[in-house]
Amino acid sequence: MALLAFIDLLLGVVGIVGLTYQVVCVLASFTAKPRKFPEAPRDKRYAVLISARNEEKVVGNLIDCIQNQTYPSELIDIWMVADNCTDDTAGLARRKGCHVIERFDQTQIGKGYALTFLLNRMIDSGESKRYDAFFVFDADNKLDKEYFAQMNNAFQSGFKILTSFRNSVNFDDNWVSSGSALWFVRESRFLNNSRMIFGSSCHVGGTGFMFSREIMERNSGWKFHLLTEDLEFTMDSILHGDRIGYCGTAILYDEQPVTFKQSWRQRLRWSRGFLQVFRYYGPALVRRAIKERDFSCVDLTLLICPFTALSVIRTVLAGVFIALGFVSLQSQLDSMNMWIAGGVASVLGMMLLAAITCIAERDKIDATNKELVAYCLSFPIYLLSYIPISFQAMFSKPGWKPIEHRGH
Repeated sequence: MALLAFIDLLLGVVGIVGLTYQVVCVLASFTAKPRKFPEAPRDKRYAVLISARNEEKVVGNLIDCIQNQTYPSELIDIWMVADNCTDDTAGLARRKGCHVIERFDQTQIGKGYALTFLLNRMIDSGESKRYDAFFVFDADNKLDKEYFAQMNNAFQSGFKILTSFRNSVNFDDNWVSSGSALWFVRESRFLNNSRMIFGSSCHVGGTGFMFSREIMERNSGWKFHLLTEDLEFTMDSILHGDRIGYCGTAILYDEQPVTFKQSWRQRLRWSRGFLQVFRYYGPALVRRAIKERDFSCVDLTLLICPFTALSVIRTVLAGVFIALGFVSLQSQLDSMNMWIAGGVASVLGMMLLAAITCIAERDKIDATNKELVAYCLSFPIYLLSYIPISFQAMFSKPGWKPIEHRGH
C-alpha cells in the first residue's frame, strides 16, 4: 500500500536526518572550540524564581548556593512561590531572607501556573521593573559558585534568553538516576554546545535558564501552561525570532528520580507534553523554517517530532490492511525485520553515545569508572523504555505531580 510506503519513507527520512544531525553535533563538539563569553561588569540585578511544593528538605541548599555566589549577593533577590505546600517550605525560605508568596489552588496545578501567579504578583506590585532578568530554578537544584557570574557574562554579550550546563547531584545512585543524568549531560555537551557553534538556537530545560525583562514583559509575565512549559516557552521564543543561548561554564546540579516508577511518571508527563507542543507549535515551526529558512525551526521540529506516534499509527494500519487483504503478512514481516535490525543498531549506538558522553565530560561526572561502564550498558534500557511511555502518552492524560527529593 502506498500509504504504508509513505509512512515508512517518512520515518526513515526523519530517523536518518536525526541520526546524522546527532553525529554532526558530536563531531562539532570535539573539533570546534566552545563559545566563551568575555568578562562583563557585575552590575545587573537579577530575580530568582523558584516554584516549590513541599520542598523543605532541599530548597535550603539552593538558597545557600544562590546567596554564596561570587556575583554580588545584593544584586540577586530570591522570589519563591510556595505552591500548595503543607510543610514549612515557606517558613524556611522566609527565615533565609527570601520573598515568599504562598499559593493555594487545586484546580490549576503545575509549575507553569505557579510561575504565572508569582510573576503576576511581582508585576502588579511594580517589583518586576527592578530587575534586568529572571532566573528559573527547581527547588532541588544546586549551583556552582561561579554560576551567576558566568551567566551574567553571557547575558551581557547580547542573549535575551539563556540556558546552562545541567549536571546531577545523584548520578551514581542507580541506573535510573544515571539514565536521566546522562541524558541531560549529553544534551548540554552535544546539542546546546554544538548549536552555539553552528549559530543556531538552543532550547531551555525545565530549570537553569534565564530570560530578560524585555522577554518577560512581551509575554506579560509567564503564559506557558502545557505539561512541558519549558519546551512551550522555547518554541514561542523561536517563533518570535529569539536566539536562545547556552553558557556551558555555568553549571547546575539537580536531583534525578531514583525509582523506575518515579522516572516513568515524570517521562510520561514529558512525552505527553511533547505531543501537546507539537500539536500547537509544529505547523508554525515548519512554516517559519520554510519561509525564513530558519535552521533552528528545523532542529526543534526534529526534537518534538512524534516519532513513536507515527510508528504506532503505521503498525495499526498494517494490521488493518493485513486483515482486509490489502497487503500480505509476509511483506509486513519483512518490513519488521528491517526495523528490528535498525533497533539493534540503535541500541549499540546508544551505548556508544553514553560512552562518548562519559569520556567527554569525565571531570564533571561523580561516579567510578566501574559504575560508568555499567551505566553505559544500561543506558539503552532507559531510552528504550521511552517506547511504551510514549505509547501510553498518546492515550493518557498525566497531571503534574511532584517528585519527592531526598536532598544530597
